[in-house]
Amino acid sequence: MSDTKAHGARGSAGLTILHLATDAYGGYGGVALYNRDAIEGMCADPAVKKVVSVARVQSAPLQPLPDKLTYDTSGLGGVADYLKAVWRQLRANPDIDLVYCAHINLAPVAWAISRLRRVPWMLCIYGIDAWPQYATPRGKFFASRADLVCAVSAVTRDRFRSWCPVPLEKTEVTPNAIHLDEFGIGPKRPDLLARYGLEGAKVIMTFGRLDPAEKYKGFDEIIELMPEMLEERPELRYLIVGKGDDRPRLEAKAAALGVGDKVIFTGPIEEEEKADIYRLVDVYAMPSKGEGFGFVVLEALACGVPAIGSNQDGTQEAVRQGMIGQVVDPDNPAQIKAAIFKVIDAPREIPEGLAYFALPAFTARLQGLIHRLVGR
Repeated sequence: MSDTKAHGARGSAGLTILHLATDAYGGYGGVALYNRDAIEGMCADPAVKKVVSVARVQSAPLQPLPDKLTYDTSGLGGVADYLKAVWRQLRANPDIDLVYCAHINLAPVAWAISRLRRVPWMLCIYGIDAWPQYATPRGKFFASRADLVCAVSAVTRDRFRSWCPVPLEKTEVTPNAIHLDEFGIGPKRPDLLARYGLEGAKVIMTFGRLDPAEKYKGFDEIIELMPEMLEERPELRYLIVGKGDDRPRLEAKAAALGVGDKVIFTGPIEEEEKADIYRLVDVYAMPSKGEGFGFVVLEALACGVPAIGSNQDGTQEAVRQGMIGQVVDPDNPAQIKAAIFKVIDAPREIPEGLAYFALPAFTARLQGLIHRLVGR
């Protein structure tokens, strides 16, 4: 346990937060976005003087950085380089008040710093990174010593606690934030309809990484349903958005089922086109089994697209247990089909309950937790 009394006086002129990141700025995907939102929420807090983030991975050019942020990319070369970068920042910033650990793999570093500087530390977990199938004695030892564990969903928190003995009162659910101003209801762009051959079609969509090791997104379930659904609705098309090495297998499966020309693979898409691609869609379906939360569900809802989540993972929380979308059993094809047909002709509408996940709500939650940890 950290000595919070020792750091309280030291940070009296304003808080300094050390953020240990996998990727954030210059990163793709939900975890990188979550980290950017967390960093910007910290920087927006008037009580925070400085945020120092040390990145482990960068795969794209950096996005604009907040004024209070020092973003250190000198540790990208490997574990040794990362540890050296962290050590340099510790020497340059003797007034650290809190350590924010953005991935369970970095928990040993966060724990060591909290012991050295006698400050509290918090750990963020996202999904399968902290589920039982990835449990290790090392992870259990360090993660159980966090002063606070923030999980993106209750499913992730509960599965984490099934193997890591963290008291419930030392955990919080802090779901992803949706930037509502970047989405919204809009017309279907004719050039995108032409690009993907979707003119006159009713479109089902799933967005995610096509990874052979992660066959839980729901792609297989929808492809297997396509022949049956096409008998009733021949205008249906299934749009699979994302990249990965599992694409050849999925393409072969669609071809073998006789729906190869009805299943469209976009490959990677440009970030600036994302909202317009959602707007091509009539229903977003993710009958998945391994999503920690399902941020893409929020993006679809933010464009007015009806969404379907799963009762076996965190997507049920993205649709707020059925309040702003449907929940299905991914092992029940009839249930998935019924849910799709129920909403595929529905008018576009952004549900009021989506505001629960809006960026201001996320920022307020995060800032409240930080103040609770540092005692002011």
